[in-house]
Amino acid sequence: METILTSPTQEVRIGPEHPFVVIGERINPTGRKMLAAEMAAGNFERVKSDALAQVAAGAHMLDVNAGIPMVDEPAILAEAVRLVQELVEVPLCIDSSIVAALEAGLKAYQGKALVNSVTGEEERLESVLPLVAEHKAAVIGITNDESGISHDPDARFAVAKKIVERAESYGIPRQDVLIDPLAMPVGAVNTAGVTLFTITRRVREELGCNTVCGASNISFGLPDRESLNTTFLAMAIAAGMTSAITNPLVESVRKTVLAGDVFMGLDENCMAWLKFQRAAKKAAEGEQEEDRRRSRRRG
Repeated sequence: METILTSPTQEVRIGPEHPFVVIGERINPTGRKMLAAEMAAGNFERVKSDALAQVAAGAHMLDVNAGIPMVDEPAILAEAVRLVQELVEVPLCIDSSIVAALEAGLKAYQGKALVNSVTGEEERLESVLPLVAEHKAAVIGITNDESGISHDPDARFAVAKKIVERAESYGIPRQDVLIDPLAMPVGAVNTAGVTLFTITRRVREELGCNTVCGASNISFGLPDRESLNTTFLAMAIAAGMTSAITNPLVESVRKTVLAGDVFMGLDENCMAWLKFQRAAKKAAEGEQEEDRRRSRRRG
């Protein structure tokens, strides 16, 4: 059970035998008015800085979204994909609800991309899966269909199974289908976490597929979202989740993912954890030395 995504120079492997994969979420204008306005005007400087910052913070992949109302989304998404690939080496997740935009992004992409996303709706299955197959990409399967998002984990699992089987009918192997069990806001649906963990386990055990989710959705509308998000990530990893679309710039997220790899036996001799801690210590010492210099200059 291994999903392989590539750029011209890097390969990312997602699976239970590999460290947890962080897909950086920042290149998304939804809820970011400044970014949306800039992208609509053809200004991609913030896209570039977000790409560089996320990779520097440890993102293994980047999600690229150009969902802005009343614009030429296919053209903007394709340009964003090209620019991001010129700057960073990590593979990309091409993210849109518009099939023409997914197609433009895939045509611009070099390597094997991850497509975000397909649902269990017939129209979506019949339009997205042929595109994924044509470009030999991998795809995220979201567990809702024409009836909406069920609170019943059995119903959502049935949608996951349908997506996997339909993908296989198009020649897309199940290792190239990442199932998103859907992280619903737990403030509105108190069983949201339990449901997601249940589906994650079943997808791994019964379908043999990897899993992904938009991790920050779980805490929407609640205070201290960072604490909720990091606890949720730790529990999702323990349930078998293998990747997440999240913000790598949040230090507690990075720590939780690295600690999860330690306890899942995926960080041999805890080397990644030790490397992170040494780098953090060095950075802190550097800041302290700079503070001392400033104090001497003021004195």
